[in-house]
Amino acid sequence: MLMTNLITGGSGKLGRELVEVYSDFLHPSHDELDVTDKLAVLNYVRKIKADIIIHCAAVTDVRLCEVRKDLAWRVNIEGTENLVKACLEYNNDCYFVYISTACVFYGDKGNYVETDLPYPKNFYSLTKLLGEFIVKSSNLRKWLILRTNFVPKERWRYPKAFIDRFGTYLFANDVALAVKSLVDDGHDGIVHVHGHKKMSMYELAKITTPDVEPMTLSEYEGPPLTVDMSLRSIRIKPFSMSNTQ
Repeated sequence: MLMTNLITGGSGKLGRELVEVYSDFLHPSHDELDVTDKLAVLNYVRKIKADIIIHCAAVTDVRLCEVRKDLAWRVNIEGTENLVKACLEYNNDCYFVYISTACVFYGDKGNYVETDLPYPKNFYSLTKLLGEFIVKSSNLRKWLILRTNFVPKERWRYPKAFIDRFGTYLFANDVALAVKSLVDDGHDGIVHVHGHKKMSMYELAKITTPDVEPMTLSEYEGPPLTVDMSLRSIRIKPFSMSNTQ
């Protein structure tokens, strides 16, 4: 039987880059595959019997997750659960890759490694951590959880950026290439995908948007934010941020 591979969330910031890297993977739209529809997911997974499933469909907007906790729960938790259960029932030989976030950590110290204790600071982060638990506590034969922090390589979407919020950022296209290299090498368990340099969001924004203005967290009003999202890995080397030219 012909095996077919799958990317969920193919229209998202990372999903679009993964589709470029994995041009032969299926990447159904939301209309074609709603991960919150348990029966649809079961039927889809049964039909394609994928070798590899890269699951990055998620609600990632922190404010939206706080306002629409029901939506974040359905997509980020129940959607992940639906995929995992479908694989357990019809396709337990698949390699299940779950895209998580550096924001599962509290963000008070930074330089978090894979063995550090997660402590989510907002509802978005909580849903992503619970998604991790669904994957790692399942009986999937092979799974990989990738925690990372990235932005698309395009103009900064806001007029300002924080000078006092930090990460070891990559661009989305860098993360897509990192995913491919780790999957090709057959990594499993939890792995942190990060850049070489810890920088502020303002420094990051200026790479693509030289006229972006600085701001501090004292000017921010909204849900609690993970202040220092910087990652380190005890398993792999850092990845390089691509040239913006």
